[in-house]
Amino acid sequence: MTTSDNNSSDKGPVLDANHREESQSGVNQGGMTMFILSMVVTFASFIYVSFFSGGIDLKEIKPLEEAAVEQKVAEVKVDVSGITEPWLPNDDMVKHGAAVYKTNCAMCHGNEGKGDGVAGGALKPPPRNLIEGKWKQGGSELGLFATLQNGVPGTSMQGYKDALPAKDRWALVQFIHSITQDKVNDSEADLKAKAPTLQ
Repeated sequence: MTTSDNNSSDKGPVLDANHREESQSGVNQGGMTMFILSMVVTFASFIYVSFFSGGIDLKEIKPLEEAAVEQKVAEVKVDVSGITEPWLPNDDMVKHGAAVYKTNCAMCHGNEGKGDGVAGGALKPPPRNLIEGKWKQGGSELGLFATLQNGVPGTSMQGYKDALPAKDRWALVQFIHSITQDKVNDSEADLKAKAPTLQ
């Protein structure tokens, strides 16, 4: 084999590699162009749908009654800071109690207080139906406050002494007392004598 043969055979593969490199860069350039074009179309579609078309209706319909009730409860904001005897019947305390109930109690006791909250299904014993039934620890204002303060042993009902201010707990007492059918009343004299000592 001569030197010229070696040189010619060496040049053959080099040309093929160059040829392959050129054809691959052509393919890559076409692929990159298609990628950029698809990104531009995607971005333009996103801008159109987000800002000009009015959005996409996913046909997710919430029952009107639920939406209306949730909206009403969420809008109720009552200033109870000026109430000095939160244990005495007061419509503003009941409204404030409804808002506190929704945030802290509805998950277990249900939106209407029937013991059918989403988290309540797994609890043993189940959460109490606040509308009907007998009270285990007394359904008077002082009894309800004690329950909210200390919880109920042997159940999932926790005490809220450290979690809620006393005024919020009294608001819950007034709200629960407003919805229950099994009303037990303390005398006003008992409330005035004992309630101020409960914090």
